[in-house]
Amino acid sequence: MSGSMGRNLYILAASMGILALISFALSFTNVAQVPGSPGDVRLWRTTSIALVLIGLVIALAGVLSQLFEQAERRATEERRHRRRRP
Repeated sequence: MSGSMGRNLYILAASMGILALISFALSFTNVAQVPGSPGDVRLWRTTSIALVLIGLVIALAGVLSQLFEQAERRATEERRHRRRRP
């Protein structure tokens, strides 16, 4: 069960990245011709930039989560090692 929080954050960040790529790709298609769909190129590109930034922040949270879990695990192992040593 250790490390599942960081892994979930990485998966969420990857999902945001994929959605950003899709949004960026839509800015180059002629979506404006389809009735009822937002066709503003700036809207699609702004959305992709926002999704990339959100994904980067989530990835940073995943890295920090893994870092703190590793530090806590090493501190616990060190405490156990000190207790065994007379």
